[in-house]
Amino acid sequence: MGPVRARFAPSPTGYLHIGGVRTALFNWLLVKRYGGQFILRIDDTDSERNKPEALQPILDGFRWLGIQWDEGPEVGGPLGPYFQSQRLEGYKEAAYKLVQEGKAYPCLLSPEELKAEREAAEKAKKPYIHRGPGRNLAPEEALKLVLEGKPVRLKVTEGRKIVLEDLIRGRVEWDADLLGDPVILRGDGRALYNFATVVDDAAMQITHVVRAAEHLSNTAVQLVAFEALGVGQPRFAHVPVVNEPNSKKKLSKRDMAKFVTTEIKSKLMSIGHTAEQIAARDDLNPATVAFYRELGYLPEGLVNYLGRLGWSLDDHSEIIPIDLMTANFSLERVNDSPASFDPDKLYWVAGEYMKTLPLEKKVEGVLPFLKRAGIWGENESPARLEQLRRVITASGDRLKLFSDILQYGLPILLPSVAYDEKSFAKRVTKEGVPGHLAEFVDKLAALPDFEAATLENALKAHANDKGFNPALLIHGLRVSTTGIEVGAGVYDILSILGKDESIRRVRNALAKAGLV
Repeated sequence: MGPVRARFAPSPTGYLHIGGVRTALFNWLLVKRYGGQFILRIDDTDSERNKPEALQPILDGFRWLGIQWDEGPEVGGPLGPYFQSQRLEGYKEAAYKLVQEGKAYPCLLSPEELKAEREAAEKAKKPYIHRGPGRNLAPEEALKLVLEGKPVRLKVTEGRKIVLEDLIRGRVEWDADLLGDPVILRGDGRALYNFATVVDDAAMQITHVVRAAEHLSNTAVQLVAFEALGVGQPRFAHVPVVNEPNSKKKLSKRDMAKFVTTEIKSKLMSIGHTAEQIAARDDLNPATVAFYRELGYLPEGLVNYLGRLGWSLDDHSEIIPIDLMTANFSLERVNDSPASFDPDKLYWVAGEYMKTLPLEKKVEGVLPFLKRAGIWGENESPARLEQLRRVITASGDRLKLFSDILQYGLPILLPSVAYDEKSFAKRVTKEGVPGHLAEFVDKLAALPDFEAATLENALKAHANDKGFNPALLIHGLRVSTTGIEVGAGVYDILSILGKDESIRRVRNALAKAGLV
């Protein structure tokens, strides 16, 4: 395969959607595998539906994921994408040219007459196929009417099959006799999507159009437009849609509110968002890329997961670094059946990438969450920074997202303990435990050092001498010092806190239990 020119053309009508990013990634991977250019083209011709505030998150999302476009209209400074709203004259010129060549014509019927035609077809239970009276006008007269403000329709040649050899779905055919003459230019001069995208693909010399399967239905019109313009058509590949978790229903931007469950709200509130913010922001939603950035997912993990969503390297690999994915990507291994979005699988993949991240990168990633939580300043001491490193190391594989530091790190890093009352009752005030804690805290004070191994040996020896299960003391110490039952190993926790702070926290817990 020669050099590839591929594009992704999102509409700024909503935030960057998981399914759309997967499609963009497939285009980008194809370009990187075979050489060429990946083009980002913003389809912003529908001014009524555009949301200006949605554009920047689209650009930021691609940059965060590392899906960088290779070409744009700007000279100097950051490379910007193409905007269809800046290319309107080209669409008009192309439409006028087709009228002059007798390949398109003015629509002479009023909206009311067109509606009556459609209703008559529905009443007769026949497909609505419009062939306008302007079809037979001389090109000069047709162009005059178009310039006066009549919409333009593209002529569909009848009595044939329109054929597409799709790179994923194989041969697809449409009966041209069942395809009406589509409007390609409105009376006000604005091009419709199916025509604007063809004009741009031709002008930008796009070789491959890799897009979602729902666009297959409009491909016939686009093939007719390519033919009318007299330009070579790109190769098409329609990738399967992404379905909702555990469902056969498409993951849709129009139905995203239901994904903001009580659990998701709780997760977002844990990193500092209010209920009002969550309700007002469309991007704080598991169907958008911004949601995963907000929670501290590694972009490499998200790219890995999306790359595997409908494509495979082999029959077993799940963790596929981007260089390996790029070197092996091909459309031949893209499935033709829908892929199901699995948040749990994505979380697992994210954890696998976090495992291999260098410690200093983890520190860098968790700091914004600690600052937002109000427990980390701009000029923290080297000792405090070293404490954070130890907390991250002790958290181990539990730290799958940068925001997980709030769950596993705050109980150690905060100066006071916020007790989970159920855990406190279960692990600290349980019969016998307060006495064990009171006895062991004196042993802690006498230890020569406070390393994890020393602490472990001391606890096991004490439990053996007194004849009780060490787990009672382990759980009691954990809740006494952190307030919760889950987290880093208790010996690591005590070592990180240090002797004085560990003893202080245990004695505070005993006081709460009424023993001091």
